[in-house]
Amino acid sequence: MASDLRTRAAEQRSGEASPAAAAAAPERPDVELAPLPDVNYDGNEIVDVPQVPVHVAWARVMADVQSISKADRRDDPGGHYNFRGVDRVLNAVGPALRRHGVLLLPTKVVDKEYREARTSKGTVMQECTVTMQWTVIGPMGDRLPPMETPGEATDTQDKSTSKAVSVAHRVVFLAALNIPTQDPDVDRGHERGERPVPKASDYRDEILDASTSVARLRAIRVELNRHSLWDREVVNEVGDDETLGAMVVRIGTERAGGQR
Repeated sequence: MASDLRTRAAEQRSGEASPAAAAAAPERPDVELAPLPDVNYDGNEIVDVPQVPVHVAWARVMADVQSISKADRRDDPGGHYNFRGVDRVLNAVGPALRRHGVLLLPTKVVDKEYREARTSKGTVMQECTVTMQWTVIGPMGDRLPPMETPGEATDTQDKSTSKAVSVAHRVVFLAALNIPTQDPDVDRGHERGERPVPKASDYRDEILDASTSVARLRAIRVELNRHSLWDREVVNEVGDDETLGAMVVRIGTERAGGQR
């Protein structure tokens, strides 16, 4: 056994495999992974976040993550299909969670089951099915009711459990945040319109609201640039015309004690 392990290790280091090892290798479907988009952490302050109830913070995360495309592709004997891998989902949701001070924690393994499966060539695989419980904690420490999601995966070695948990992790985000895809052919029966651009008056009211935190004002600065509203003039609190950009900088500076 020891010599066999050493042989396999040497083959892995050299990048070559013996004919016997190649014949015994399990079938692995080809997976094409599209490059992950760069994560933009602008406005993602995790120290000073708006102190709002958890359901409000979760809704803001939902508003930030508009859609995740099925950019990854898998080709196997059963067919060809596109999917949203866990890395792509975490890459999209992670910055929004940090921006709004939200935690998603695995709190319980509700159920797990293992079964033996085999490939078409007879290779033994372990199949794992888990049900995970997740808890969402908001910036004020309050929580949403626990959520449970399933995950299922197979592996020829010892990774079926971690793969199944990763699937359950991806599912809780897609389900609880109601994340659609960007693909036009996913559902031809419904047309999804673009998210409406917020009104300048809504931003003015939020900027002037005394309960709006400094962190939220920083996030508004990013949103004003995104929606081309930075130079939009509105009537300020004293009845004068002022651009939204100048207003959010002024109010933010005042509330931060003179520091931008």
